[in-house]
Amino acid sequence: MIGRILIAGVFLAAVACSANQLAPAQDSNLVDTVTLGAIFGAPIQYPAAYDITTGLPVRTDQSPGFDFIYNVDSLGRHVLLPLHAIDGLGNTSGSNPGFIRSTKTFEQVTSAPSDGYLTTDTLVIAPGDVLIARSRIACYLGVPQYAKFQVIDFADSNKTVRLQALADINCGYKNLQPGVPQN
Repeated sequence: MIGRILIAGVFLAAVACSANQLAPAQDSNLVDTVTLGAIFGAPIQYPAAYDITTGLPVRTDQSPGFDFIYNVDSLGRHVLLPLHAIDGLGNTSGSNPGFIRSTKTFEQVTSAPSDGYLTTDTLVIAPGDVLIARSRIACYLGVPQYAKFQVIDFADSNKTVRLQALADINCGYKNLQPGVPQN
């Protein structure tokens, strides 16, 4: 009996997570410009982390909820570190935050793939780079959320990066276009 209930629960969860069965999206996807400061060396007013699930920069001294941080490494390279690359802070089983470097323009990236994300290593970035990102598991369906970024520029004087960002904060949706997502 317990086995049947467990199988039925898994089946219902799978149906609930399919794109056709999602509740209508409530939040509109917006393109924003955000500034992150290096985790080591930037003035404190610049958050070093980004939370895809809220679509906002985060100060790591004020919240543990983030998906990646920005830093300038010992070689002077500008890097993004997904959660699991930060001394293994990510989940040891399941989906971890990560990045895919895209060959498309920011506007051409319209949806996020399910897998293929770099989750355990730093990602060196340069102006013009377009990245697709996956969040940690934080939404009620037990699935990650997705975003896209384009590196605009760096300000080496204060160790910051400016990013064009669009985060789909609707749980279960992979749409990376402005407006209310449909899938």
